[in-house]
Amino acid sequence: MIPPLASLVAFEAIARRQSFQLAASELHLTPSAVSHQMAKLESLLGAKLFERSAKGVVTTPAGEAYLRRVSGALAALTSATQDVRNSARNRLYVHASPSFASLWLMPRISAFAKQHPAVSLFVSASPQHSDFQLGMVDVDIRYGVPNWQNVEIEPMAVERIQPLASPEFLKRHKVRHLEDLLRVPLIHSTVNRVQWADWFAAQGSDERPNRFELSFDRAMMSLDAAAQGIGVALESHLLAESYLKKKMLRPVLGPQFAVSLQAHFAVYPLRNAARPEVLQFLKWLHQAR
Repeated sequence: MIPPLASLVAFEAIARRQSFQLAASELHLTPSAVSHQMAKLESLLGAKLFERSAKGVVTTPAGEAYLRRVSGALAALTSATQDVRNSARNRLYVHASPSFASLWLMPRISAFAKQHPAVSLFVSASPQHSDFQLGMVDVDIRYGVPNWQNVEIEPMAVERIQPLASPEFLKRHKVRHLEDLLRVPLIHSTVNRVQWADWFAAQGSDERPNRFELSFDRAMMSLDAAAQGIGVALESHLLAESYLKKKMLRPVLGPQFAVSLQAHFAVYPLRNAARPEVLQFLKWLHQAR
């Protein structure tokens, strides 16, 4: 009897990540759902596949032997799936982080559709990076440090990270100097590469904020809070573009107080590099920025 494919995919993810939690995040499942899949698989096989310890998860000898066979089978299925999807005319699957998808990509997506009406575009968003081994995504727009292995990485625009606040907030609090930021409410964006302490250090200041009014794990929530006049957000001009254009937010200090870096990247496996739809999207992506 062949085990359910979902159980095999979960087994391979756990073995590769050596963690039920990380495998669950990758597969967009709960840890309990992944544990249930493994319980069913181990019951079906009549063998224990993992040993759990304080350091994580380790495959048993039976699990190691099974992994070698299952990995090959899943790779073959992924390859077959990718071949069929690539032969499907003009299909393109793009994944992005939620804030980038909402704040940057979606306001521009109509322009891509008009330029490339023959391309059937599917867009998804989640905090987790796509696993190209599953063969379900063509291009992943990632946020972070570009140390990902076995993929092609194309940097997007250089971003300016700077304090942003609503005009009403600035009128009320009269923030004119760097030191003034220490006496007003600051908004903490927990996932940003540049944190408030980093920003103050980049300005040559020894000062550090010791508390935050609000903390968020998405740039779009941090920007919304700042636009509501709750406090000052430290965010990228790339994501804050629409807020700045509509004058819902404005830089608190001059351009010399911005920290520049590249934080968003278009990532894809080498096998997709020659696909016309991928090339069209990447070209548009760089022109649109």
